[in-house]
Amino acid sequence: MAGPDFDSEIKQLQATMKTVGQVLDLDAMRAEIADLGEQVAAPDLWDDQANATRVTGRLSLLQSELDRFTELNTRVDDLEIMVELGQEEGDAEAIAEAERELVRVKKAVEAIEVRTLLSGEYDVREALVTIRSGAGGVDAADFAEMLMRMYVRWAEQHNYPVEVFETSYAEEAGLKSATFAIHAPYAYGTLSVEGGTHRLVRISPFDNQGRRQTSFAAVEVVPVLEQTDEIDIPDEDIRIDVYRSGGPGGQSVNTTDSAVRLTHIPTGLVVSCQNEKSQLQNKASAMVVLKAKLLAMKKAEEKAHLDGMRGDAQASWGDQMRNYVLNPYQIVKDLRTGYEVGNPTAVFDGDLDGFLEAGIRWRRGAERAEA
Repeated sequence: MAGPDFDSEIKQLQATMKTVGQVLDLDAMRAEIADLGEQVAAPDLWDDQANATRVTGRLSLLQSELDRFTELNTRVDDLEIMVELGQEEGDAEAIAEAERELVRVKKAVEAIEVRTLLSGEYDVREALVTIRSGAGGVDAADFAEMLMRMYVRWAEQHNYPVEVFETSYAEEAGLKSATFAIHAPYAYGTLSVEGGTHRLVRISPFDNQGRRQTSFAAVEVVPVLEQTDEIDIPDEDIRIDVYRSGGPGGQSVNTTDSAVRLTHIPTGLVVSCQNEKSQLQNKASAMVVLKAKLLAMKKAEEKAHLDGMRGDAQASWGDQMRNYVLNPYQIVKDLRTGYEVGNPTAVFDGDLDGFLEAGIRWRRGAERAEA
């Protein structure tokens, strides 16, 4: 069996890495890292803790991103040298190791290449994720909590900070809903393919007769807004309610009316935040969530209008998008891309990259076909 065409394969890898570098804009990234480094070195940095957390977090993420690209680029160059030396010396063992490294490097380059497909208007933004239990009673609430844990574990594996805004606990187990932000560049572009209806099939742990249960949960992903985004909400369009937080929490969380619920009167959109200690903090966080969801609603309406002008009557691609089957067999399958994994435990532990990459590539293909 013939070995790989190293020359062709390596040239393709180098071309892909060059494209990725252009998309990442390495010069701008290095300039921002230098600027953030100066801010971190300032003696008064922690006088404003919120800004200090933002600056240090952004610096850490950008440096990690740059290091990831640089390390992978070096691996491609080293692979070329490894092949040249092995071929010159006729070293079969070195050639065999080069083949194994080629497989590993190709997989890593394919993963980083996905970034070049994230070119949407808001893809670079951080992500705001909302999960709601659907049909299926207590199993659906439990499923919603499993999904939240899955996304949090995925974020932890990539060293992305997670900020929880709201968790509404169900009476028996699980969550009615939860809203949280994942603070990382391109988090929205990456996770936006997760939006839609998720379906779980399993033997219910809450059924004393051990029957199989199907339950559903909805996942919504919107971009976190920046101060430059034009979303103006008049005070008279918002109703503010305060209440006492429920569920797990310390004394200051559960014994004061610190939780805040905002209702946007024109649309009926309701958001709440209960995870901060003060009412003022919760109101500010709730406003972040409300503005993000109003922007998403505005964009959805614009898209629906354009689709109507095109005569597009198809449903959103995000509906009923993934099945998690734990019984009678075990598989997690994406219904849009066909990507599947036979290890649901790993998926629920945050092993999502394969699904995300397949979803991003599928979406880009669908956008091109539509265009």
